[in-house]
Amino acid sequence: MTIKQSIEEARAERLGEAGASRAELDAALARCAPALDWLRRQHADGALALLRYPAKRDDIGAITRAAERLSKGASDVVFLGAGGSSLGGQTLAQLAGYGIPGLGMFRNEPRVHFMDNLDPETLSGLLSRLPLETTRFVAISKSGATAETLMQTAAVLAALEGNGLSARAPEFLTAISEPETPGKRNPLRALLGPFKVPFLDHDPGVGGRFSVLTNVGLLPAAVLGLDIEAIRAGAAVSLASVLDGRAPEDVPAACGAALAIALAAKGKSLSVLMAYADRLERFTKWYVQLWAESLGKAGRGTTPLAALGPVDQHSQLQLFIAGPRDKLFTVITTGTAGRGPRINPELAARMGEDALGGKTVGDLVAAQGRATVETLAKNGCPVRTIHVERIDEHSLGELLMHFMLETIIAARLLDIDPFDQPAVEEGKVLAKRYLTGQA
Repeated sequence: MTIKQSIEEARAERLGEAGASRAELDAALARCAPALDWLRRQHADGALALLRYPAKRDDIGAITRAAERLSKGASDVVFLGAGGSSLGGQTLAQLAGYGIPGLGMFRNEPRVHFMDNLDPETLSGLLSRLPLETTRFVAISKSGATAETLMQTAAVLAALEGNGLSARAPEFLTAISEPETPGKRNPLRALLGPFKVPFLDHDPGVGGRFSVLTNVGLLPAAVLGLDIEAIRAGAAVSLASVLDGRAPEDVPAACGAALAIALAAKGKSLSVLMAYADRLERFTKWYVQLWAESLGKAGRGTTPLAALGPVDQHSQLQLFIAGPRDKLFTVITTGTAGRGPRINPELAARMGEDALGGKTVGDLVAAQGRATVETLAKNGCPVRTIHVERIDEHSLGELLMHFMLETIIAARLLDIDPFDQPAVEEGKVLAKRYLTGQA
């Protein structure tokens, strides 16, 4: 495997009462065995469509062709969608520099925009400044009924019409949504159908927050020139650890789930994911939605928090170390040592920081990541570490699949359904009532 996980800094043998004891961890791992058997059965009979995507290749051509059509002659490609319809794509897009502070603005065309939060000022500003003649839009909604996406798409259609381009809508717009089903209304298809806008089918069996390996996540990646087959190949590596019949203690995703559930029972109600890489910033946010929306039900689950190193060493770390002992930490480090600009010894001496002379920026980041883990552990905070030597399509695919599997296994341990979101649906219904004056 590309990723290397260790839970040693979260065990009672290292931390005392704050960590998970051998008995507690063994008990949780034993409960993972039925969950792993369930996953293997779901894969064997195809009942859980997500598990077939790492090996799937028959849709690659359609995704690639759509990406080529969107990119050809385009200065900008705008992805419209909320939550899982956007976060997975953003996570992969960071491999190509999207959203990287300072660096993202220098990306070659097409520039990519993810409009994942509905804000009237932002949307109006974007539509007024985009060069519409060379801009392409992709509307993504699994059900086709996501209010935010429908509003965004309608606004795009109005902008095209205002610029005399509505007759060419199929040239400017693409959509991803579930196939039409008799008796089931799909507002996005109803909206775009008369304009003959091309659609890619959203797999009905894969929910938005689990859709990063489908065309939902891979289309933005392909637009940016990433190797989408390598993403799935990496995911297959994580999945193989489940499918090849290993014992729970030898399955990284099962170990992560068991640790989280064992420590939740001891009051660790928050799960902090802290990544030491700019290219994993959206990954941490993707994780927050995945974990929160999948596990936060029936009074169960733990609250996920996203953090980024080294920047959050100067904000959240004070609380992490000296605040309430209610957190399990996962720190992701990468192979930064020896990489980046090297500090001139003369300049280091001038600063009075001789130790920095000859060191690279990556050396400091590597030291900071190691120091954070050790400081947390020394202060009685349980820490799981994950190391990825290089962040690329393969390793990111592996990480994505690892955390999806970990989330599903944790849900099985909590005896909840990880694939629904009843509380979110309740809010959506109420928002529409307020909008139409019915409440």
